[in-house]
Amino acid sequence: MFGALISASHTSTLEQIPALVAEQAGRVGLRDVLIYLADLQQEVLSPLIAQPAPAGERESGEISIEGTVAGRAFQHGRILPASARHPRRWWVPLVDGTDRLGVLRVTAPGADAETLRDMERLAGLVALLVVSKRPLSDTYARLVRRRRMSVSAEMEWRLMPQRTFATERLVVSAVMEPAYDVSGDVYDYAFEGRAAHLAIFDAMGHDTAAGLTANLAVTTLRNSRHEGHDLVRAARRIDDALTAQFGGERFATGVIATLDIPSGELAWVNCGHHPPVIVRRRSTIELEGDPAPPAGTGLHLPVTECHTQLQPGDRLLLYTDGITEARNREGEEFGMDRFADFLIRHQADELPVPETLRRLIHHHLDYHEHRLRDDATVLLVEWPGTPYTRKEAEALTGVPEGSAPPPSRR
Repeated sequence: MFGALISASHTSTLEQIPALVAEQAGRVGLRDVLIYLADLQQEVLSPLIAQPAPAGERESGEISIEGTVAGRAFQHGRILPASARHPRRWWVPLVDGTDRLGVLRVTAPGADAETLRDMERLAGLVALLVVSKRPLSDTYARLVRRRRMSVSAEMEWRLMPQRTFATERLVVSAVMEPAYDVSGDVYDYAFEGRAAHLAIFDAMGHDTAAGLTANLAVTTLRNSRHEGHDLVRAARRIDDALTAQFGGERFATGVIATLDIPSGELAWVNCGHHPPVIVRRRSTIELEGDPAPPAGTGLHLPVTECHTQLQPGDRLLLYTDGITEARNREGEEFGMDRFADFLIRHQADELPVPETLRRLIHHHLDYHEHRLRDDATVLLVEWPGTPYTRKEAEALTGVPEGSAPPPSRR
């Protein structure tokens, strides 16, 4: 069944995937299979159909993530029965690696371990197919949007990596709001051998030019990494690129960093940005270091590479000022204390890391009555020290617990 599905998918569009999946899954007794995808702000799950509703209109058949069984499957990364009325219908998390896409609805003949394993693996394959097809699909872009998106936000979402990625030694997750109007915030991460490269930028302004500034900063950083430059050289090249393009009239603050994954040694350069913060047990530590000027000022002042040693279980935060400095109607800032306290309390709840960030950003929006005056972005890195077990990594990222492998053949 998997082989037939893969073969048929080679020349298929995203819109043809649901019918292919339903047809091939039916051959092994998995029936009525439907693909539901989460919207950009992770508030609803919408069925993947060929003609989604226009931006701003409710999708027929959409399901709220809050307060539903399908939503709980998405939030916690668990295969759940739909209801007592439908004992053979299941909601299966749809996860690409560790990046949450949505859920799969499946009607199965039973609930034994083999059937659950088949559903989990089918969802894994479907997730890979969706991700491989979505870059060329305007249908996907319309389906996951609930209102119109600015040109600047369109650029940012096309530029950035997926929101969650994990290995047995590291978990990286990010959120960004306002999802449809973000202008100058971007995050970036990549892996190279034993190194994890991390970055966050906040470009000046709230217009399309801010998006262009942020794009140029990230692209220059990536080019510098590919050329083998260190952090100081990369920071200088970003400054030069922005200065050459905008003549000192546009700049971006940011932090670029490299984490040596086995040892936990963190190196970073601060370009006029809020310093990185470590959440350690029930306290926060703001990392000290000499900041350079924002990139794009062309001042050519010294750039200092800073270093610190992470401890097992540390959570590293890179964030923009839209998180901590945004004020509610009474003029009260959200603040670092409220920000850190939320993460600490929800860490105790043992929620998957991406779910914690999803709840954080919704709590942040509620605090400001959904009226953010600035972009709010968080990049969170969790470093365990010693490698996670497979079950620990799955629990941290909301991946369904892997079933035992089939017995070996002799």
